[in-house]
Amino acid sequence: MNSPETSALRRRLAADPALFTLVATVAAFGAYTAMYAFRKPFSAATFSGQEIGGVSLKVLLVVAQLVGYTCSKFLGIKVVSEAGAGRRIALVAGLIGVAFVPLILLPWVPPWARVACLFVNGLPLGMIWGLIFGFLEGRRVTEFLGLGMSVSFIFASGWTKSVGVAVMNGWSVPELWMPAVTGLVFVPVLAACLALLASLPAPSADDVLERSERRPMDATERRRFLARNALPLTLLIIPYVLLTVYRDLRDTFMADVLKELGVRPDPSFFARVESLVGLGVLVALAGLWWIRDHWKALRTYHLLIGLGALLVGGATLAFRQGWLGPAAWMVFTGLGGYLGYVPFNSVLFDRLLAATRQAGTAAFLIQVADSVGYLASASLYLQRTFSKASPAWTQLTQNGGLGVALLVPILLLASWLSLKPARPVTR
Repeated sequence: MNSPETSALRRRLAADPALFTLVATVAAFGAYTAMYAFRKPFSAATFSGQEIGGVSLKVLLVVAQLVGYTCSKFLGIKVVSEAGAGRRIALVAGLIGVAFVPLILLPWVPPWARVACLFVNGLPLGMIWGLIFGFLEGRRVTEFLGLGMSVSFIFASGWTKSVGVAVMNGWSVPELWMPAVTGLVFVPVLAACLALLASLPAPSADDVLERSERRPMDATERRRFLARNALPLTLLIIPYVLLTVYRDLRDTFMADVLKELGVRPDPSFFARVESLVGLGVLVALAGLWWIRDHWKALRTYHLLIGLGALLVGGATLAFRQGWLGPAAWMVFTGLGGYLGYVPFNSVLFDRLLAATRQAGTAAFLIQVADSVGYLASASLYLQRTFSKASPAWTQLTQNGGLGVALLVPILLLASWLSLKPARPVTR
């Protein structure tokens, strides 16, 4: 990745901030979108009538992948926080390559082994976000870069599932072959974007002055940071856990909710819904890059996350009353959910480090929050899967939305009250 062409592009990007911002945003957005093509398309299939031990194969596949993904988040606390820029590209490519292998095996193995395949598929992918975000954090334009990358998982979820449906309908690819074929479609995008990420220059001296230096953290530094910030981090992570569970529930079982409601979506439905959501989140969050005072930015993010949670609850109540149809409900709950979810995955922790001047990396904090969030999500799915009650995804999604609206604003208020401007902390 250190070819003359790469070095020349790196020098040009370092000299042209506008070009750097464009290239970094496109590269991170494209790389993470491509990763989604190896993770989410299978959820666009329903696997109707297929069961193992009386449990739906679709549900078992979702749970298995989620458990693997959750394990990956915990592994990533070490891997992501210790990975320097020189190792990240090889790690991303290698981890996605490992995730692709079980997708190839999926059509060839017996049903119980398909569940194992999805577990292995999820196991490497939970580290990809933190590794890519490591190229973006600690810069004066991290706000913009992080937002550009964050909306990738809004657009990507719908796009990759729509590509999966199109692969099945247009190319007559069977359900079990569809995940691997969809992944292959996105390989050129992944390769091009990883090459661009490898060309990004390190943060400048002005970046470090404004946002603090971001260097890999060893185990001692990680423990020290968590102990020093235990209360505010706990009060931030619990709302994130609630938003993660709700977001994953809505995203993964959207097709099943629509089926329960008697809606038969066309192949472009998922892409249309999530594109509307992504554009709405972009409009709502884009202007916050101009807030230079980090404490004012943190306060604004607390308010926006709380408003997003209330939008989820309001849209759910409106759907229950018959004021919103299924498609509009999905759009508004997606907008509110991602309005709360996106800041945690991009700029909230970066701003926290910049405000307190503490040594650490935002990628580490994102990985910690993600590990707890996905543990809760996996626990819910396991409980629902192996309980005697038959999953009613529409009712569960409604209840989850109302719970998010009730609890998240209260916890965020407590979080903000626990955050007080601190003196800069150095190594």
